[in-house]
Order: sequence, then C-alpha cells, then structure tokens
Amino acid sequence: MSSIELTPSQKKILEALINLYRDEESAVKGEDIAQEVDRNPGTIRNQMQSLKALQLVEGVPGPKGGYKPTANAYDALELQEMDQAADVPFQHNGELIEGANVQEIDLTSVHHPELCRAEIRLQGSITDFHEGDSIVVGPTPLSKLRIAGTLDGKDDTNNTLILTIDDMQAPYGDAEPLH
Repeated sequence: MSSIELTPSQKKILEALINLYRDEESAVKGEDIAQEVDRNPGTIRNQMQSLKALQLVEGVPGPKGGYKPTANAYDALELQEMDQAADVPFQHNGELIEGANVQEIDLTSVHHPELCRAEIRLQGSITDFHEGDSIVVGPTPLSKLRIAGTLDGKDDTNNTLILTIDDMQAPYGDAEPLH
C-alpha cells in the first residue's frame, strides 16, 4: 500500500476518531470529534469527506450514525489494530496508566549519555502530560527494556512524549529484573 500523506489536521482528526471509536466501540459523531480537536463541526464534515475519499473513514448512517475508522486508517497512522498491540506498562507520576498503549519507543542520541532522550509515541490523548512529569515505560514484551525519565517536551501532532532518560534497564538473559 502506498503511504498516504495526511495533513497535520487530517492526522489529528483521524487520531481523535480512532481514540473515540476505541472508547465508544460504536460510530463517532462529528460533533464529538470537533470537540476533541477543537474545530467546528463543519470543518470536521469537510475533512471527513476527504478522509472518506482516501478510504480511511466510513460514514455510518442513521440516528446512531457517525464515522468509524477503516483498517486503512490504522495503516495510514502506522498504528496496529488494537488487539495486536502489546501492552507495555506505562506510569505517569508513579501511577500506572491503563490502556496508555505505547505505540513506539524511539531512543535518540544514545551515544551521548548526558543527552540521552527517548521519544514515546502513545495512542490516546497526551494533553494531561506536563513538562517535568515523571514517566516510566516498560518492561517491553521482547527486550524487557524499562525506561524511567522526566518529560522534557511533547509533540501533539505525533502524540509523542519526549523524555530525558534518568534510568534505563534491559536485563540480559534470564537475569532478575532490576528494582
């Protein structure tokens, strides 16, 4: 499948739709999406037309109607369908966040330990995260990597938290996890 270039606005609307759809498990009304992304419902309707043309969204008619993401929508956002996502524990200020759904962990500048950063892409809203918050991600399913860090910044368009890494552990072999 060729990659579809989405505008930041389309991307944001599609992510909002996917998140709301996941929470509701039924068609999502344009007004709800409008509220979520802080745009007026007319704008959402226009954007939905283009997202429908790209086959990323389908319209559901009737009183319980609205929009729902197609399988292509997940691909377009490079997300996996939720049932295949591995649950990676995610703690925000010491509290385990249920269903935070870590999509991707990207380690940047690993060869500068004093600059070591991690980018954590979440599925779901990141509005409740603020600079200086403490974040712990992991252990991840395969490598059992666990990263503890301080929130340094965030990228709302990509739903990404940027952490300064305070501590990183990946036990080797069957070593006991470090506490």
